[in-house]
Amino acid sequence: MKRIIEGVQGMFKRILVPLDGSKRAECAVPIAARLARAFGGTIFLVRVVNTVPSSLPSAPARPMLIQTVSNVDRELAESYLQGIASSGLLAGISLQTVVPFGLVPASILTTAADKHADIIVMCSHGYTGITRWWMIGSVAAKVAPFAEIPVLVLHEGGPLPQERQAGGKPLRVLVPLDGSDYASAALAPAAYLAAALAAPAQGELHLTHVVQPASPLLHRGRDLQYAQASRNMARAYLDTLMRQMHEGADGADIAALNLQLSSSVAIDEDIAQGVVRVAEHGRNGEGAEVAGGCDLIAMTAQGHSGPQRWMGSVTERVLHTSRLPLFIIRASREQVNTYAWSSADAGKSAGLPG
Repeated sequence: MKRIIEGVQGMFKRILVPLDGSKRAECAVPIAARLARAFGGTIFLVRVVNTVPSSLPSAPARPMLIQTVSNVDRELAESYLQGIASSGLLAGISLQTVVPFGLVPASILTTAADKHADIIVMCSHGYTGITRWWMIGSVAAKVAPFAEIPVLVLHEGGPLPQERQAGGKPLRVLVPLDGSDYASAALAPAAYLAAALAAPAQGELHLTHVVQPASPLLHRGRDLQYAQASRNMARAYLDTLMRQMHEGADGADIAALNLQLSSSVAIDEDIAQGVVRVAEHGRNGEGAEVAGGCDLIAMTAQGHSGPQRWMGSVTERVLHTSRLPLFIIRASREQVNTYAWSSADAGKSAGLPG
């Protein structure tokens, strides 16, 4: 685990927060502030001036008027961001404000690349009023599939990960796993996110493996035997992975992050549904309590299918189904080699498919 700590120490030092002028979108600001304070980082507050022609229906063929309106919008956006930057919530934090012109999702991604951001923190819904601005809800779903960096999506009306007091319930981050290194590439980023958001109290990583029941077409005896074998392999995999995480180089790294580790095997015919049930209710598909509720879900968008389409169906469905914050990590092959614990080896030793 020593190489993981060396690889991800600064991953949240440059934090990009897209805003649209709404109070809803601003719920990302206190979360970004906690990350910045934990890592001594810089926050980039971004408000895009949307240049989609349909956003200016009154002047479709009058470029001079469009330019005038855009300049006014820039001044309004800069004034708005300065107001956010001067709030007491961000006192003492290194800040930059950015007002790009262009298509909103592309502008956010371009700004993230230009500023060498390490993470994007944004709300899933925002302003729905004046048409020259933009609704961040639709934007979040367009940014996440193409971002080269992790994206933390907070849901409108959903719970936010609250600061913890020492001795209380730890802030719990759920990491769904499937036996692949792509899925386990979420573990290191999730560990640092949990530690930062929980500080100064303790955080917790809860690892879960959702097992699908055998086909009802199988013979009843074989069905039961298959289901039990699947649960046993999943449990062995999680136990092995947790042991590897605890041991690391000298067994002290998880403790240094002030994190607990726990795990559960859930049974559900639908993987995404099983993830949401464990995260929100602490229950598996059979109704048995497995963990208690979680504060946040962290997952890569790949699993056994690899990187062909990184915004995979399970991650996408969890994004649109759960009200919990979702931390989405794009796991390239380089990131897998850097961040993943020996998940594949653990999976093979447990008999899971590689």
